[in-house]
Amino acid sequence: MIDERQYTMKQRWAVIATATLLASACAVPSSSQQALGPAPPPRPASPGLGDRVAATLSDAIRFVTVNPPGDEARLAEFFAARLRAAGAEAEVIPTPSGASTLGRAAVWGRYAGRGRGAPIVLLSHLDVVPAQAESWEFEPFAGVIRDGYVHGRGAIDAKGAAVVHLAAVTELARRGRTLDRDVIFLSVPEEETGGWYGAGYLLREHPKLLRGAGYLLTEGGGVRVPPGDGPPVWGVAVTEKNPCWLRVTASGTPGHSSVPPRDASVPRLIAALERLRNMETNVEVIPEVATMFAALAPFAPPEDRAGFADLDTALQDDPAFRSRFLSNRQYAALVRATLVPTVLEGSPRTNVIPATATAHVDARLLPGESCSAFASHIRTLITDPGVSVEPILSFPSRTSSADTPLFHAIERVAASADPGAVVVPRVISGFTDAHYFRDRGLIAYGFVPRWRNASEPWGVHGPDERISIENLERGVTTLIAILEELDRVEAARPR
Repeated sequence: MIDERQYTMKQRWAVIATATLLASACAVPSSSQQALGPAPPPRPASPGLGDRVAATLSDAIRFVTVNPPGDEARLAEFFAARLRAAGAEAEVIPTPSGASTLGRAAVWGRYAGRGRGAPIVLLSHLDVVPAQAESWEFEPFAGVIRDGYVHGRGAIDAKGAAVVHLAAVTELARRGRTLDRDVIFLSVPEEETGGWYGAGYLLREHPKLLRGAGYLLTEGGGVRVPPGDGPPVWGVAVTEKNPCWLRVTASGTPGHSSVPPRDASVPRLIAALERLRNMETNVEVIPEVATMFAALAPFAPPEDRAGFADLDTALQDDPAFRSRFLSNRQYAALVRATLVPTVLEGSPRTNVIPATATAHVDARLLPGESCSAFASHIRTLITDPGVSVEPILSFPSRTSSADTPLFHAIERVAASADPGAVVVPRVISGFTDAHYFRDRGLIAYGFVPRWRNASEPWGVHGPDERISIENLERGVTTLIAILEELDRVEAARPR
């Protein structure tokens, strides 16, 4: 949030950037948490910690784990060796390869605690999306370290998260620090394509790996540093939109393109996609989003304060506010389903009309919406019997409460490590593997301690992905502080 004062254009932009990250109001610590007193600040990093973590990340980037096909097994072995060297248990677990002939695997590790608290899982993923080298300043799989940054595909998403988790475990071991709970390191394949044969497979086939775990931290949130005088915002993801990936297939008469039939598959597909492009999805304000904007209302630009305070009513009754709000695509994605075609497949030859043409559509639904119902609506909208629509990936979303010892531990560490910071639960428009664990009853949050200035490009899923060495080091010390504070918060709870 931003202090209420005279607004400049820069400060107005800061409000928008901050609100984009959030999804509900700050949790209020219970009286038992308030009685703890202030949390100690994170301990200083050991000498050379940032450089060691950067070197490990550089090595990890050089394992080319682009999915598809994945080939994550060698990176899993690399992480397992580091865990064993620190005295932790570690195991590499083969996972299904599907059509790939390359090795796919996850890595699991455990740093033993005293057994007084439920274990916490530190979850990341080993696979990355493709990278076109011609668009990058540095070769994307070289792991270049320059000017205080580690450059390369996966530096943020999510090898950077994995090495912060790994370094937190090894640093705890170096300090000889035993926590009240086990810390489980888990880095999985196949997250970028849905996780069914990654995190999902492990939970189906190896549920004992969780060993009674109660908490999980993974990607999906971090610290946003807005421009101007706004405080840092620690965004902790508590839920996410539902993916509803669809395959749209048009069938028609094949043949030579010099004599096109009226029912050719490619034009039919284009017509269907044009109907989808012009589709208006319903606006709906879910409770988490309503609470978020109500919390932001006192700090919003004057013309938007009333609308933020009662978002549902304003979107229905105030056309000017509705127009402003929905013109911001990040805001709009939090109050409606979105969809966009991403893959197109037709003929391999210019002069050949194919029998079928196919598109993949990436739809993201609000929590509680049904993919099968959405697909049925799409079929009705297209109205062409020669075009079929079928889901290829979907799962429902669940929400983790923000009133938990782990969330309160994050709040308390934020207050000591980042004075003036605001800690807020958020909904993310993307998805992670966290939903598999929420389905099993774990409190799962998307949060990796790393600080992003609004003006700093990170290149996630795009060119020039990078992270600073300072961010890596600070992330490790802050994560350790959160794990230690969780012990204190739980110990203070009434029994």
